Amino acid sequence: MPGSIAGIVLTNPDKVLYPEARITKSDLARFYERIGDWILPHFERRPLTLLRCPNGWDKPCFYQKNAEASVIDAIDRVKIPGGNGKSSLYMMANSLTAIIGLVQMGTLELHPWGSTADRLGYPDRLTFDLDPDDRVTWDDLKQAALLVKTLLENVGLQPFIKTTGGKGLHVVVAIEPTTEWEDAKNFTKAAAELLERTFPDRFTSKLLKVSRGGKIFIDYLRNAEGATAVGAYSLRARANAPVSTAIEWSELDRDVRFDYFNVASVLKRFAKLKRDPWAGMAKSARPLDKGRMAKVGYVKR
Repeated sequence: MPGSIAGIVLTNPDKVLYPEARITKSDLARFYERIGDWILPHFERRPLTLLRCPNGWDKPCFYQKNAEASVIDAIDRVKIPGGNGKSSLYMMANSLTAIIGLVQMGTLELHPWGSTADRLGYPDRLTFDLDPDDRVTWDDLKQAALLVKTLLENVGLQPFIKTTGGKGLHVVVAIEPTTEWEDAKNFTKAAAELLERTFPDRFTSKLLKVSRGGKIFIDYLRNAEGATAVGAYSLRARANAPVSTAIEWSELDRDVRFDYFNVASVLKRFAKLKRDPWAGMAKSARPLDKGRMAKVGYVKR
């Protein structure tokens, strides 16, 4: 199809969505086209929450979950049960065409569920969102991430890490989809509280900002059914087009927060890398059984 990207014709392709970086809607579509093989494994079959900014990241934005009638057919739907016997249709990006279709909608951020359409009630990924107070240094954040890594390894899980495109980091583990959301959330809560008790000068598991002075908030609430975290290789709606980027643990030797990874630098990075640092995540999945839960102090009833 002439003038199309992955079969999608963009309206207003020259609309500037990141003015300080002079990045247009067409630039974003081309970016996702080039990294399609890397991004799709982290989004396929997962319900999405979108952050849409049709006029750019610095203009009004809004979150969207439900698939409106105008959403193109290439963006798959999944029925999400709700209260009172009602259900909602959420969107999924199961193809490059779908991702470009979301760009056409003015989507800047893609937030996938931690479970897939065929096992909605059973997560297969858990996220520990390390959200530092502004006074926390990079070195302190790095050391905190390594402590989370050590804890999860001691539990018998293999942790992976990515940037958020902001001031924090995400530590992620794959689990077999055999544990219900409530138990998964309670496991991550117990792990966060264990770290808080062990290193009270570094961590807090409490949501209230007043408790975060000089500390790192371990946001385990990302692990509730319907909750999301920004996905690997998604853009962020922030200055200079930062990208939430999967990295190796060894890359924590440098400060990789904020826009260190952006549209331009990620494309250069992919040209050099031979594999996605998260390529082995699916195969690393282990059951979140009672023994692993007990190691952080959570006893499943």
